[in-house]
Amino acid sequence: MRPTAALTPLLAAALAATALTACGGSGSSPDTVKVSYKQSTDNSVKVMDTYLAGMKKQFEENHPGKKVEFVPIKAPDSEYYTKLQQMLRSPRTAPDLVYEDTFLINSDITSGYLKPLDPYLAKWPDWRRFADTAKAAAKGEDGKTYGVPDGTDTRGLWYDRRVFEKAGLPAHWQPKTWDDVLAAARTIKEKVPGVTPLNVYTGKAAGERSTMQGFEMLLYGTGDGSSDPLYDSSAKKWFTAGQGFRDALSFVETVYREKLGPDVSDALDPNFATTVNGELLPQGRLGIDLDGSWLPQAWLPGSGHEWPDWSRRLGLAYMPTQHGQAPGKVSMSGGWTWSIPAKAANPGLAFDFIRTMQTKDNARKWYIANSGIAVREDVAADPAYAGAQPGIAFFTGLVAGTHYRPTYPAYPKVSTAVQEAMESVTTGDRSVAEAVSAYDATLEDVTGGRVVER
Repeated sequence: MRPTAALTPLLAAALAATALTACGGSGSSPDTVKVSYKQSTDNSVKVMDTYLAGMKKQFEENHPGKKVEFVPIKAPDSEYYTKLQQMLRSPRTAPDLVYEDTFLINSDITSGYLKPLDPYLAKWPDWRRFADTAKAAAKGEDGKTYGVPDGTDTRGLWYDRRVFEKAGLPAHWQPKTWDDVLAAARTIKEKVPGVTPLNVYTGKAAGERSTMQGFEMLLYGTGDGSSDPLYDSSAKKWFTAGQGFRDALSFVETVYREKLGPDVSDALDPNFATTVNGELLPQGRLGIDLDGSWLPQAWLPGSGHEWPDWSRRLGLAYMPTQHGQAPGKVSMSGGWTWSIPAKAANPGLAFDFIRTMQTKDNARKWYIANSGIAVREDVAADPAYAGAQPGIAFFTGLVAGTHYRPTYPAYPKVSTAVQEAMESVTTGDRSVAEAVSAYDATLEDVTGGRVVER
């Protein structure tokens, strides 16, 4: 979900060296599957580590003589992608299994980093249980499938009922327009000092979190929902910035110009999401957060930021369209997949590990632990999943009308261009008009001129 930020040559070289060291070089055992994944930079959040440890134990018990070796990558989002791509380039450093964000998968497919899984999937009966939309997220332009999705997500507005009560705002809040969201934030600023009224992720440091949770949740609510505002699929070209793009940037500019959002220095901190999840929301210091369905994973027992009262303290509202026009609400969806590198030493063993993780019981266990949205239809229909925690029904209900990014090979670069435009209006370095002009110029460059006016 989050693209690679621009890196200095020195940092890129350092990451490459670390990646080469992390995988331990050549000499992989035919009985060991090496698994790389993104480890949280928050040392207290062990959701993925705990789940994978359980899968390793189960796999090794069911496959005598076989071993699982983890190669975790502990880094902010943008550095994770850079580091992973460095590893995938060589058979000396490529793991056998990697955790891929769907926004980046087509770029990695085009680069030749991933192996098509169709021969394995054809022999796996459980594959028919996966939703078609989730399968499509892992497909290349060649029609082949390059990953097994382990869940999806949706997005909306989290709001603090404690803050709303102090501000005189309703306990059951549902804004109908963008102006309603801004009006609530202005009321919080006026009546509840010391609280950040509204968080909208922005800038390059937050990577795809800025693009998807922030900008696209606005952009996809500016039209009538009948067409993609970023990409013209019939012409196979990218849209230049139209009025909806300008309006979305103007919303971001308003949030930070009026000091309705966090301090700019905080907003541009790559680890700000950890502060939001671990401090601001639990401590009642943030009024409204435009964010994702997965937030509760940071607050569940054993998470490191346990917060038993979160479901009573926080309310949920869908993000409205700009003027309340049909369909009235907006959500974006993405997700992650397990993929096998083209240069993996033990691809068959890697797929066996995928099969272990993706049994119905293990998939349900992961969705619940990760506060994810099920992509296996049999799990989605399971009462043990649907009633596992507050919020699942709300976010699952957004799936029917959600939007998916145009994750073509150029998308990561387009996303970075969006982040640069957001950052420039957040800091005040550029006006909206200047940011739009810079975006259009960058778009022309990164797509090889494949653009069309909106």
